[in-house]
This record gives sequence, C-alpha cells and structure tokens, in this order.
Amino acid sequence: MEFQLQLTQLDGFCRVNYPAMACLCELLIDTTDAALALHLGQQAQAETRRIEQKFSRYRDDNIIARINQADGQPLTLDEETAGLIDFATELWDASEGRFDITSGLLRHAWHFDGSDQLPAEADVEALLPRIGWDKVRWQRPELQLPAGMEIDLGGIGKEYAVDKVFALLQAEFDGALLVNFGGDLRAHGPRRDGSAWQVGVEKVSRGQTLELLELSHGALATSGDSQRYLQRNGIRYSHILDPRSGWPVAEAPHAVTVVAPTCIQAGVFSTLALMMGAEAEEFLDQQDVQYWSVR
Repeated sequence: MEFQLQLTQLDGFCRVNYPAMACLCELLIDTTDAALALHLGQQAQAETRRIEQKFSRYRDDNIIARINQADGQPLTLDEETAGLIDFATELWDASEGRFDITSGLLRHAWHFDGSDQLPAEADVEALLPRIGWDKVRWQRPELQLPAGMEIDLGGIGKEYAVDKVFALLQAEFDGALLVNFGGDLRAHGPRRDGSAWQVGVEKVSRGQTLELLELSHGALATSGDSQRYLQRNGIRYSHILDPRSGWPVAEAPHAVTVVAPTCIQAGVFSTLALMMGAEAEEFLDQQDVQYWSVR
C-alpha cells in the first residue's frame, strides 16, 4: 500500500506530509513552487519508505528479520546497517549498558497501556539471559547474535530517517526547510523573509503552554512517557526500561527535549537523559546542549 502524500500551499511556503514510522511525517519547504515541493516530497517519501522497510522490526523480509532469525549463525551486514550497529555499540558503551538494542524482548513482559498491570518479576527475570549487547559478537561487517536474542533499532531509527531525508532534500534544494517526523525534527534556514521556523516546546510542567522556539539551524527531539506508562499505587512506571534490570528507570523526567546539530544526536541525548533517572539534568548539563526537562 502506497503512503498517501498531501501538499498544502501556505503563506509563502509549502507543506508536504505523509504517514510513516507510526507518525505523521511533515516537510515545510520555503518555496511557492508547488511542483518543486511535490517533487521533494516524493523524494522524501521514497527515502522514508526505504528506511522503514529495511529496518522495521515489524517486518519478516528485511535485514532485521534476517538477523533475528539467524539462530546463532553469523551474518555479513551491508555498509548502512553496519554503520548503525557501530553507532548502537558506541551508545551501549557510553551509557554503561543502559542503551541496548537487544532489550526489545522486554516487550513480552511489559505492556504500557496506562493500566496498573505490572508483570510478574519471574517473567522479567526469564528474559534477562537473552538481553545484553556484551553477549553479541560484532566484528564489522560480521554480526553473530546468540540464538534466542534479537535486535531492535527503533531507539534510533526515526531520528536517523529525519537526518537522511534532510540530507537528501538539501542536496536538491538550497532554500530553508524543516523535516518533522512526529516531533523529532531538523531545520535549515533562515527563510526568504529572514524569519526562523517556529517550534513549540513544553517548557516546565506537564500541560503548561508551549514555549515557541525559533530554529534556523539544527535539530530537536523529545523522549518521554506521556503516551506509554503504567500506574499503580500512586507510582508511575515509564516505558523507559533499564535493560540491565528489566524494570523501568526510577525518578526519570516525564519528558526531555534536546536541541543538537543533528536529529540523531538530539534523540540520543534525550533518550539517554531519561535513562539516567534522577541524574537526567546533570547528564544534560555535561553535554552542553539546550534542553527542556519536564518532571
């Protein structure tokens, strides 16, 4: 089924959007040339679809499925996939095991549907032997995943797609543009009238009026538990899980938004901050990035 693409001409620029990656993908292009905007939108749509088809864990016909179904046998990876595995390895090391692309198996125990239903400790414990990047053999370009383990690149996939689409559009269009995939975005400007793109960021407390941020260059990403959580006996359990224990990170902010040069950098900083729990803000201060933390 083809993604539906929509073009809207606004005051001085064009908006193109299409559904993908479980969100609405939006392009703001500083041109009144509808044909050009449509062409750029089609290019972006094709690249988004390529990335989603290649790296989604929900498919059974891509490289992720082949890795997860290899039953302990080594696989030789292509250059793009190997680059993402290298990046995930760096994140695992830098986070002391908090960021782990083998932790997706925890979804079999945890169901963050807003209810008060926590999993049994035994169910979580039973999954831990099949989780841990230190159990994987990675010698680029060969990956050997122990039987019963699997990987999931969802933690970096959307931000990676934003950066790839952004680079693709910049190669064909030298004007201002903004690529926004469900709130994770990257911008280039200023616009022809000298203005920056305006982005809304929740500033201090949940539900507070958004602060408008002017963004001409750089990227923004948000991580949080507003949609996926459990709550029991007055305790809110975030969907941000510590793969070392199998349980939600304690005392983490409800949401963290970070501005960084690229979307994948912004996404990594916001995700890692949540994984630091009570030390989230201290971690972000050390990164010397602009951020908003909502507790």
